[in-house]
Order: sequence, then structure tokens, then C-alpha cells
Amino acid sequence: MEFRSMIAEAIAEKTGLPAEEIAGLLETPPNPELGDFAFPCFRLAKTLRKAPPLIAQELAESVALPEGVGSAQPAGGYLNFTLDRSAQARAVLSRIYAEGARYGGSSEGAGRNVCIDYSSVNIAKPLHIGHLPSTVIGNALYRICRHMGYHPVGINHLGDWGTQFGKMICAYKAWGDRETIERGGVDELVKLYVRFHQEAEQDESLNEAARGWFKKIEDRDPEATALFEWFKKITLEEVQQVFDLMGIRFDSYAGESFYNDKMDRVVNELSEKGLLKLDQGAKIVDLSAYKMPPCIILRSDGATLYATRDIAAALYRKDTYDFAKCLYVVAYQQDLHFRQWFKVVELMGYDWAKDLVHVSFGMVSGTEGAFSTRRGNMVKLRDVLNAAIEKTGEIMKEKSPDLENRDAVARDVGVGALVWNSLYNGRIKDVVFDWDTVLNFDGETGPYAQYTHARACSVLRKAQPQGEIDYSLLSDDESRGLIAALAAFPDAVREAMDKYEPYLVSRAVMAICQAFNRFYYQQRIMAEDAALRNARLTLTDATRRVLAIGLDLVGLAAPERM
Repeated sequence: MEFRSMIAEAIAEKTGLPAEEIAGLLETPPNPELGDFAFPCFRLAKTLRKAPPLIAQELAESVALPEGVGSAQPAGGYLNFTLDRSAQARAVLSRIYAEGARYGGSSEGAGRNVCIDYSSVNIAKPLHIGHLPSTVIGNALYRICRHMGYHPVGINHLGDWGTQFGKMICAYKAWGDRETIERGGVDELVKLYVRFHQEAEQDESLNEAARGWFKKIEDRDPEATALFEWFKKITLEEVQQVFDLMGIRFDSYAGESFYNDKMDRVVNELSEKGLLKLDQGAKIVDLSAYKMPPCIILRSDGATLYATRDIAAALYRKDTYDFAKCLYVVAYQQDLHFRQWFKVVELMGYDWAKDLVHVSFGMVSGTEGAFSTRRGNMVKLRDVLNAAIEKTGEIMKEKSPDLENRDAVARDVGVGALVWNSLYNGRIKDVVFDWDTVLNFDGETGPYAQYTHARACSVLRKAQPQGEIDYSLLSDDESRGLIAALAAFPDAVREAMDKYEPYLVSRAVMAICQAFNRFYYQQRIMAEDAALRNARLTLTDATRRVLAIGLDLVGLAAPERM
């Protein structure tokens, strides 16, 4: 697995370029027949005053091939390196066995925290399909960070403050009862919320009453506070069931209300540093020099805004966790908001402002447009999960009627289908939610990846690899293709970490699945020859191990039977 650095050092000796720079330039040829690594010679054309094809030809004749590299061939402006198949198989499989569950990971983050703000539950509202991207992207980043040695801190920044809670209390007092809400949970709270907006369209006094109840919450009125905390308890108990189903955890549920007593610090500090300006009664930070609208810190009535709370939260998180990075997994529509308050933190003189990262993603909408709790057209996440699990159960009942723990496997595969669907493309892509697409298990899907893992497990139940491995027996095209896919996995994890793009891990897992299935169908794993069988069983076992790691990193279970 050191082939990249060894090739880079060999090229560096002949070109004078730093080996580290060359290693970063090395590419994987699109066609495996061209080789395992390709060095683009265009970078040297200006310095050497030669055409890239000529440079590639001269390097091919002069570069000393490192141990384990079979050949170096020019191809246009590229110099392609092909590894010795036996050496590559030995290096890749030995590393997989040596590193075990840490394969593809590192210790680079040891002793450093990464805060990850994701999911953002809204109190008195259910988790809906729009929460899915933030929740699963954040969860995957949590797992990837941990795999790279960091200590991740998962934060669910609750939406638990604002006039809407005055509306909820107003609606409950007018039309609700405790027994119905205890029985119906968040669904009953949503019904009250929807009814409030319907009634308020005819009766403006309801909005005034709602503002009054929210003022009581702010003033810690006993009745208002008790109702507010009750709504919060009901919501968190219900959403926890969904998180448990998805295998997702959080280390903190500190939300907007948590920062009520921490905003004076923000306002006072901005004032002391001469950053606050009065503008039509509001207090703002002028960002015109940075081609952005002003960041409003206090409204004219003295109320704080999201930016104020986010700055207070960032200060608290830095004080509490001393993070190396603080990630905000929030839809791209909030891009300006984050750019504004990130800049304010920078202007406050905090050099760690550079460590604040907005991990944006595309919006999820319905076939008829944006979802809205107020209009009552939300698609609840638990309903989608249950539908996926139910469909999976029906398929398994038909195809695997004797499968043990069928319900548990159906849950893992159904949930996995939904999660994978959100993590198989770049996160910035907008998504139109469609039941048929989400519940389609054909093609490059989560169930296919999980089934491939189960297939490898099935083979290994028949026999296990034992003793010395003859790596030269893994020289056929299918074995080589699978080994190359396994070798590419660590780079995919590294790139996913650097770019905050979990889909890169999903794609690497899929590449391994496709390569393994070609190997499975083209090469007889349980060969008559003992040495050949042992080598192929070793490759199968290595595949099983890496698939389990990859599936876990993106939040999927790895069933052993399907």
C-alpha cells in the first residue's frame, strides 16, 4: 500500500519535484488495462520545455522501478505504472488483516475534537423526510471522523425557542387535552399547530395571544414553562425512537433555549470591540466591505436572532470542546447566514473562525413542491422508514422464508435502503422525494451492498482461509480488479473526510461489491486445488471485512444472512 509513495519518490529523483507533490498528482487510470497509477507529465512541460509525451517517454526509460512495480509505460502525456500482481495482492491483503476494523482509518485526529451539528429537531414537530439528509450526512461524518482518529461530538441543535411555542400553548389551551396528546404524541401537537394557523387567518387576536404566551415562557411563568417542557419531552421521546431505529446517536441536545443566558456575552463583546452599529433601531454588524448584507444581532425590539444564538453556541462549543473543526450540516439555502456570522466571529478576533465549516446539502421537496408543517403536507420520516421495512419484509418472506431473525434483517435492510439513497450522490444535489425511487431496491442500492456482504459471509461459512497464502494465485483479472477496489478504499475514506462527502465512501463500497460479484461468478472460490481455494477464501474474507467497515461508516448494518 506504499506503492504510491515509492513511485512518487522514484519520479522525484528524476524530475526534482517534491515526492509529496507527485504523490498528490498520481491518478488511477480509467481503464485497469492501462495500469494502476498514472503520472500526468503536463506539470513538467513548462519547466523542461518539452512536450508531455516526450517527457513520459524519457521518464519511462530512466525511472528506477520500485520493488513490486512491474512496469512503467508512456501513454500520451501520461506515464502509467503497473504493479506486480502478486506483490499488490500481498500488500493489500496483509494491510487489511493487520489493521482489522481500523482499515482505511488513521490516528491523525488523536486528541482532537470535531463538533458536528446535524439533524436539528424542531420541538412539537415530527421528524420529516426533509430531516433525512442532515441526519444521515451528519451521522456518516461522525463515523468517518471517528475512523480517522478524531473524537466526534454529535450535537442536535434543537429548534426549541420562538413564538411558535406561544402558538402551541395557545392552541392547546383552546382545543387540546392532555390525555389525547399523551396518547397521540407529536402528531396531536402538529394537528393543534395546523389548526392554530387556520383559525388565526380568521382571528388575528390569536397571534397576539400567542405572543403573550411566548413572553410568559421567556419570563419563566410556571404554567407556560411546564407546558413548554412537556412538549419538549414528548418530542424527544418520539424522535429518539426514530434515531434508535436508524442507529444514530447524539452527544448533546443543547438547542436554542440553552443559549438564552449566553447571548449577553456576544452583544457586549461586539459592542466593546466597536463592531455593533445602530440601524433603524436594530443593532447590526456591517458586512458591506465583504459584499454581504448586515448581520443583525438585535432587532429593534431587543430580541435576538439566529445569528446571535449561533455565535453564542460557537463560543460555548469552543470553550467546552476546544474543537479542531465545528461542522454545520445544514441545507445550502442557509449559506448566506453562515457566511455572515462566520465573518462576524472572524471580526471578533477569533482565529478559530477558519475552523467553522458549513457542510451544505440540497433541499428535499415533494412532487408538488416544498413541504410545510403549517400546511400539513409533511412526509414523516418514521412513515418512510416503516414502509421501507415493510417492503423489505415482504421481499424476504418470499425469497428467504426460512431466514432466522427475518424481522431484524428486514429492519436493517429497509433502513439501509433509505440511508444509502441519501448518501450515494454528492450532498449538494436537490432531491425530489418520490416513494417509488426510495423503495426501489434494484441497481446500486444499499440492499445490494448488504447482500454482497451476506454473500461473502455465506461462502465463509463453508470454509475459512488457513495457513500461508500463495498470492501469485490471485493474478486473474477478476481477483486483480477486486484487490484494486479494496486498495482504493482508504483513499476514498480520506477524501470523504477532507471534502465532507460521505458519498465517496458509498461509491467505494459499491465498487468493491461490483468487483466481488464479478469475482464470485467468474472464479470458483471453492476450487479443487487447496492452495487456490485458500487464496480465494482469503480474498473473500478480506472483502467481507472491508465491506463491513464501509457499510458502518455510512450508517448501514452489515447482515451476515439475507
